[in-house]
Amino acid sequence: MPVTRLTDAECDALLSECPAWQLRADGKAIERAFRFGDFNAAFGFMTRVALYADKADHHPEWSNVYNHVNITLTTHDADGLSQRDADMARAIESFL
Repeated sequence: MPVTRLTDAECDALLSECPAWQLRADGKAIERAFRFGDFNAAFGFMTRVALYADKADHHPEWSNVYNHVNITLTTHDADGLSQRDADMARAIESFL
């Protein structure tokens, strides 16, 4: 089943609901930087995201350095943002 790209209105609604996320310059992804108290807290957060991502079969692009976690969400099959990214962003916000 093909994955559908979000419309501009759907992207705007997502960014309104999740204002800490930023639309990447090319409009094909959203990004957010996180900062935690220490590595343990950052790693715990990443573990929660990883468990969700595995169940959703949709995996973020991310990096971690000590207490910093950077996440980019995009759907390569849709060549941009999809409902999978919207669901992932909402889930990530719930893990904070």
